[in-house]
Amino acid sequence: MPEPMEEPQQAPQAFDVSRTRRSLIQALLDARATVGGPKPILEDHDRRVLTYDQLILAATVLGRKLASFTKEGENVGVFLPNSVGTVVTFFALQFTARVPAMLNFTAGAHNLSQACDVADVQTILTSRKFVEAGKFEDTIAHLGEKRRVVYLEDVRASLNLWDKLTGALRARFAPLQALAHPDSTAAILFTSGAEGAPKAVTLSHANLVANVEQIRSHIALDKNWVFFSPLPVFHSFGLTGGVLLPLLTGIRTFQYPSPLHHKQIPELIKETGANVLLATDTFVSQYARAAADGELSSLKFVVCGAERVRDETRRIMMDRFGVSIVEGYGATELSPVVCVNDPNRNRPGTVGQFLPGIHFKLETVPGIDEGGRLLIRGPNVMTGYIGDDGKIDPPEGGWHDTGDVVTVDDQRFVTIAGRLKRFAKIAGEMVSLNAVEAHAAKLWPDHAHAALAIGDERRGEQIILLTDHKAADRQDLIAFAKASGWPELQLPRRVIVVDHIPVLGSGKTDYVSTEKLLKQMQGASNAVPATR
Repeated sequence: MPEPMEEPQQAPQAFDVSRTRRSLIQALLDARATVGGPKPILEDHDRRVLTYDQLILAATVLGRKLASFTKEGENVGVFLPNSVGTVVTFFALQFTARVPAMLNFTAGAHNLSQACDVADVQTILTSRKFVEAGKFEDTIAHLGEKRRVVYLEDVRASLNLWDKLTGALRARFAPLQALAHPDSTAAILFTSGAEGAPKAVTLSHANLVANVEQIRSHIALDKNWVFFSPLPVFHSFGLTGGVLLPLLTGIRTFQYPSPLHHKQIPELIKETGANVLLATDTFVSQYARAAADGELSSLKFVVCGAERVRDETRRIMMDRFGVSIVEGYGATELSPVVCVNDPNRNRPGTVGQFLPGIHFKLETVPGIDEGGRLLIRGPNVMTGYIGDDGKIDPPEGGWHDTGDVVTVDDQRFVTIAGRLKRFAKIAGEMVSLNAVEAHAAKLWPDHAHAALAIGDERRGEQIILLTDHKAADRQDLIAFAKASGWPELQLPRRVIVVDHIPVLGSGKTDYVSTEKLLKQMQGASNAVPATR
């Protein structure tokens, strides 16, 4: 059943295609003009607060300095956590026509080096304080072997009075610098690598601005709200949802550097009076369990993406704090939001309705009776991947193949069956590995699970369930399955207990590492995993 909001909201704004044809800087300046330059708009865990005027001034001053050692149009690596300084750096590059390439600092030195090679990143901006706190010294040393690493502390220390005066003058005439073509590249993000090597995704100014306009035309936003985002800005959900959406619509946003701090985040949500939290199911579940009574009650709703939201997570948030979860769906290549539930029309189990301006088609997948493979076209679809030749390869005909199997009802509500790569073919039938994980999560809701498919000479493939639940027993799963009416094909052949299920920085299960873990256990001659 829908979960109605306790407080009625005003209607969302109508989707205006003409508003998508703007640069990020122009959209930022338009937001400032609408709500006023003195409005506090940005805050972080160090409790630094910037107004629109201060953000634009800081970005123009820093941008002028960054321009002294980079070239116009250059792809510049950004190796930074969520903070006021990171947002300033992002816009500093925008003001000087440099392209921020958002580096996933959790990806490891090898993957990061690959990403920099693909996007031709020669300069990386980072923070000495962040590198030391995150123990990234070895990673930075590895990246620095072929590239220039610049610490922002050193850049700021080099600013003199002339830099500040010139920057202030540039800030005053900022509209003159907002003329980037809407179709030029505004940011480069990298696919998470959950299923292989990362790809460099180019998103234009129009892509990102369009996605903000699509969201604000789908959900009524209140300029008095406070957003709280612990999601990293190298993740498209964290960049668009946690930074650009609030900043470009006049909503104050609080940036927190890590989603892993389960105790501190609920405390800060209460302290800041945050109204909208952006997170994933994994993190929300942890916050709800760690929070003291009332610490999350200022939230009007939580927006979850990147992974399926479990019934248990919804229940604990509603029972303890009276807060509903609205689930959405997207992809890096789509800027990223494609559909999301409206808080006033929330259908748990779905990822909501398509945003305005989205066109979709479903391609038939052999062996799957309901739904199909989802392809998307719209103003938020990336300009393309960076190819081996350094050029951008656009999606064919403007359509992006998501690789996800979905069903769409007559009201355009979307239900995700799973990634096509996340299906096993057993005895000629396609079985969703996501469904197997969902069943395990219902029986053992306080634990993490990952379903994998491996070859089987008799049945084509078999399903292995890895779980961090130490007392997990396949017989319990079989009994629960029979009582719940699951298809027998969705039962794993084996249940293997592991110390932990690897996750990516975004909170998603890291299936590449999980598969490696399974292969290591299968190949270890003296190590026999607990199998039931």
